[in-house]
Amino acid sequence: MTPSSSTTRPVTAPAAPQETGTAPYPVIVGHGLAAHVDRLLGEHAVKVALVHPPALAAAARHVTGELERHGRHVVPLPVPVGEHAKDAGVLVYLWTCLAQAGLTRSDAVVALGGGATADLASLLAATWQGGIRLVLAPSTLLGMVGAADGGRGALNIPQGKNLVAAHHAPAGVVCDLDLLRTVPRADHVGGLAEVVKTALLADPALLDLIEADPAAATDPDSDLTAHLVERSIHLRATLIATSDDHGTRGFLDYGHTLGHALEHTQGYRIRHSHAVSIGMVYAAELAHQAGRLADHHVARHRDVLRALALPTTHPRHAWERLNASLTTDGDTRARRLSFVVLDAPGHPGLLENPAAELLHAAYLRVAS
Repeated sequence: MTPSSSTTRPVTAPAAPQETGTAPYPVIVGHGLAAHVDRLLGEHAVKVALVHPPALAAAARHVTGELERHGRHVVPLPVPVGEHAKDAGVLVYLWTCLAQAGLTRSDAVVALGGGATADLASLLAATWQGGIRLVLAPSTLLGMVGAADGGRGALNIPQGKNLVAAHHAPAGVVCDLDLLRTVPRADHVGGLAEVVKTALLADPALLDLIEADPAAATDPDSDLTAHLVERSIHLRATLIATSDDHGTRGFLDYGHTLGHALEHTQGYRIRHSHAVSIGMVYAAELAHQAGRLADHHVARHRDVLRALALPTTHPRHAWERLNASLTTDGDTRARRLSFVVLDAPGHPGLLENPAAELLHAAYLRVAS
C-alpha cells in the first residue's frame, strides 16, 4: 500500500469484552478515509459532536466538510492535549456544549485524535442521554493499534488513572493512515510500544519484522507500518474475544500495572507509551525473578525497545512512590495486585499478589 492509495481494508473487531454482549463493529484501515466516517454515522445522526485536540484543527475541518456535504451539522469541540483531556471538568464542559447545541439520542460523537481523546469522547458518548452513537477516528499509531479495544471511556482523578470508566462500543473505527503524518515523530515512535506489546503477547513473528527493520517500523509512510497496524488490530481483537478476565481487556494490560503507576507519580508528564515500555521491561524482570521467563527473553524486551529509541529504565529513587501507587490503578481488581507476565513470547499469564521482595528486586533490575 502506498501513501497515495485510497484503498481500504475492512478489519472485523469485537466491540468490547464478551461480558457486554455487544456485536462486532467494522475497523477500516487505509488512506483518504474521511467519507467512511460519514457512512458509519448512519442516517439518523443530524448533529455530530467532533471532539479533537487543537493540533488536528486542519484534519477536523476536512472531516467537517465531508460530513456537512452529506447534510450533517457539525459541532467542533477542541479539547486539551493528551491525558489533560481526561478530566471531569473537561467532560462537564462537553456536556454543556452538547446541551447548548441540542444533541439528542439520535445524534452522534466522533473522536478525532489519539488515545486520550478517544477515552474522553467514548465516555462522553456513553453518558449523553443514556448513550449515543460513537465513531472513532484515531490519528496516532497508539490509537490505531487499539482500534479493537472496545470503546472504553475513561477519566483520571488525582488518586489514579482511569478510575472513572465505562465501555461504550463504537459504531466503527476509521484508521486513516494519512493522519500518521500529522503526529510528532516522538509520539509516533511511542505508539510502537503498543505494537511491541501486542507482538510479545500474541505473535513473536511480528516482533521479528520490527527487529529486522526498526527504521521502517518508525516510518509512518512505510508498508511495514500499514502491516503493523492491521496485524495488531487482528491480534488484539482475538485477545479480547478470548479473554476470561472478568470484563477487562485481559492480557492487553501487559506493562500497564507499573506503567500507570509511573504516569500517576509523574503527574502524567511522562508519555503513556514510555511508561508502558518501562512497564513491560519491569513485568519481564518480575516474571524472571518468579522463575517464569528466561533471561534471554528479558533481554529481547530491552533490545527491541531500545532499537526503537523507547525507554527501558527509571530512576532508582522513585521506587517508594511507585510501590505506593501500584494498588490505585484503575485495572487493579478486588484489592489484589495482579501483573500480566509472560512465560515466553506468545504465552501470557498472570502473576497474582507477588511478594514485596520480588517487586523490589525486579525494580532494581530496571533502575538507573
